[in-house]
Amino acid sequence: MPRRMPSLVAVLLLGSAAALAGIEAPQRSKSPAPPPAKAAPAVVDTARLQAPLPGALSPRNANYSIDVRLDHASRTLAGREVITWRNTAGVATSELRFHLYYNAWKNARSTWMRESRLRGRERGQAPAQADWGWVDVTAVRLLTGASTPVDLTPRRRYLSPDDGNPDDQTVLQVPLPSAVQPGDTVNVEVTWSSKVPRTFSRTGAIGSFYFLAQWFPKLGVLEDGGWNCHQFHTGTEFFADYGVYDVRLTVPKGWVLGASGGERSRHDSADATTTFTYHAEDVHDFAWTVSPDYLERKARFDEPGMPPVEMRLLLQPEHAAQAERHFEATRTTLRWYGTWYGPYPYGYITIVDPAWQSGAGGMEYPTLFTAGSRWLAPASVMQPEGVTIHEAGHQFWYGIVGNNEFEHAWLDEGFNTFSTGRATEASPAYRVNYESRRYFGGFVPWVFRDILVSRDVDENGLSGYRASAKSDAPSTPSYQYFPSTGGGLSYSKTALWLHTLERYLGWPTWQRVMATFFDRWKFRHPTPQDFFAVVNEVTGRDMTWFFDQAYRSSNVFDYGIESVTSEPAKGPGFVDRQGRIEFEAADDPKAPTRSTVIVRRYGEALFPVDVLVTFKNGEKVREAWNGRDRWKAFTYERATPAVSAVVDPDRVLLLDVNRTNNSYTTSPQAGPAARKWMLKWMIWLQDALATHSFFI
Repeated sequence: MPRRMPSLVAVLLLGSAAALAGIEAPQRSKSPAPPPAKAAPAVVDTARLQAPLPGALSPRNANYSIDVRLDHASRTLAGREVITWRNTAGVATSELRFHLYYNAWKNARSTWMRESRLRGRERGQAPAQADWGWVDVTAVRLLTGASTPVDLTPRRRYLSPDDGNPDDQTVLQVPLPSAVQPGDTVNVEVTWSSKVPRTFSRTGAIGSFYFLAQWFPKLGVLEDGGWNCHQFHTGTEFFADYGVYDVRLTVPKGWVLGASGGERSRHDSADATTTFTYHAEDVHDFAWTVSPDYLERKARFDEPGMPPVEMRLLLQPEHAAQAERHFEATRTTLRWYGTWYGPYPYGYITIVDPAWQSGAGGMEYPTLFTAGSRWLAPASVMQPEGVTIHEAGHQFWYGIVGNNEFEHAWLDEGFNTFSTGRATEASPAYRVNYESRRYFGGFVPWVFRDILVSRDVDENGLSGYRASAKSDAPSTPSYQYFPSTGGGLSYSKTALWLHTLERYLGWPTWQRVMATFFDRWKFRHPTPQDFFAVVNEVTGRDMTWFFDQAYRSSNVFDYGIESVTSEPAKGPGFVDRQGRIEFEAADDPKAPTRSTVIVRRYGEALFPVDVLVTFKNGEKVREAWNGRDRWKAFTYERATPAVSAVVDPDRVLLLDVNRTNNSYTTSPQAGPAARKWMLKWMIWLQDALATHSFFI
């Protein structure tokens, strides 16, 4: 924090006090003596502190040993954890900061609940009393190796570093008796109890189904600028350091349990409970689920050149026939993400099919994710495949490359949406679905609303971007986005500009960019500038001009064709008596036609685009335009007139907010469009008649 300069009022009061006391105010020396020399601060090699430990994939600086017991009757957790934390920052700290996520649902005054109401979500209203959740830290002790730990409990207090909300209790500060220097390690014991809520933000319970995420007191991340430990916001997710988790979970006997990592052991107790022990290495979070209703299925991912992965699926009984679809979608992700970026490094992955109406579907955690399906899911519908590919993909963009989701959510959500589209195209399920789309004249099933396909870009991805294009610059910290528009920027806009750069630079170059970034920043915490530096390095181009517009600005891209006109070419010109320029009509009936195409830049953002002009005889001319001016005229003299023009004919600039003005034709072309709309209306009519017949 910069040191404050004394105010003018303070200086005047000091001078007045000195005069009243008969003391002459000190005079500034013209040649002040030099201050005593200070010892240079020690240089901390943070790169060494943040490097992977020997034999490990990550720095492993935040390690948890946790014991937790679920009481189903009261829907509560009782837990104890010992955290071994090593300071990998370049600064010392005299405190620890913890996330207490469940306190977001302790009352209606938390920041999460306030933002939820702001974005118009029903869950922002006060739920039933039994649906609230909370976490209460009952003790914090510093383990020093002595027989008696240092009790830090009385020192703890809640902070609201983002908005100053005194009713928000999602960040806990615990002062320490002495500073933890860079490279030093502390051991802290935390005990707590919590009430599991009816699902908020995809964690909670319904009936005997539990999905438990962000369920334990969790350390923030210490950076050179201090603690990065934000309050829980409704539009953002999480950020934590990598470590090793040893977790013992005690649940009702006979229930099926799944968790991050791999199961090490289980044993039954006389009180009708079972304790499962799970172990996970080089992860930055831990989630688990338990229910008496799960069906368990297992399969294996084997791909030449990649490590094998044991796949475990916890499935709802009514979806038993969909097991292989979940597995094949997961294989698709592991295969293609592994090929493009780098192999999945863990030997296991757990797929969770959440209970109906649980609100837990479509979420990612290290080595475990929730999918989502329905009872009727024909092969022509990309469910559960779509959500499974996307959430499995987060094992790479979030799990392995651990960006700060509070501040730069687009680094995982946008990257994964981009990658989901490419992987989806390669999946067998998409090929089946694509055939049905062709049959129905290009009709896009509803499941594609959340998938941005790279070559066959759907309008729903673009519409999500359009709705929030000017709401914020993406460089705004994600937790400061207007609550209802963050998804359009983090998911849709980012995926669109990643696809744009893929088309602009070519997939071979872009694949090298993504793979280099993945390899360089796996098990680390990259920033946006780290990614931009990789783009410039790998491409050999300075792409700052693009990032200034797509990332640091809310300006929109919009190019269009204003007009296509043609007229007979004129003869020699002359000036009449009034000074007007006139042309003699061409006498030759075979004289060429002069066609003029006006292309315009309607948006503020700039991008080079092509213009494709088609003439009546089938001839085509392609022009390259730098797109900088507000308009440009292209004039041609040809044997036949121009009949149409298209700006960006290859759809390189996917950020163009208005595709309807990108083309212009001098005469209507009813064939393909009419067939498409006719088939759509036939499908809608058929659905309406079938629905009507159900009630007859």
